[in-house]
Amino acid sequence: MNISNSFGISASALTAQRLRMDVISSNIANAETTRASMSNGVAVPYKRKMVVLEPNKPSFSTMLQNQMRGGGSGDGVRVTEIREDQSPLKPVYDPTHPDANADGYVFMPNVDVAKEMVDMISASRAYEANVTALNSTKAMISKAMEIGKG
Repeated sequence: MNISNSFGISASALTAQRLRMDVISSNIANAETTRASMSNGVAVPYKRKMVVLEPNKPSFSTMLQNQMRGGGSGDGVRVTEIREDQSPLKPVYDPTHPDANADGYVFMPNVDVAKEMVDMISASRAYEANVTALNSTKAMISKAMEIGKG
């Protein structure tokens, strides 16, 4: 495996986890937003967003060439989409709310702040793990250069 390839892998993971944390922050910020948009004069609540990650998949010929050169087959991770969570909105009885329907219910976003915090901790830990991997690779390259001098 080419040791410098690990820089690219870690960098792609750092970028993906940063975007994931940004989306989670947006979800938390909009946990009470009942008017994210309007549709036919009706307020539409914010819908939770989720980041979809998948590994970068090189073509077969690229992977074969990398293996023949002694390189690794891993090319990191990428964000394929940011999609809306299709779970149902939460009805809350509040007839005084300006967005209440005829029955007095307001539909609140499908954002569970506790779940978002767990996801944020997970993304933060993944980010930290990739920073550690990046620093370890940097330290190994530095030590290898010191050995080459002596």
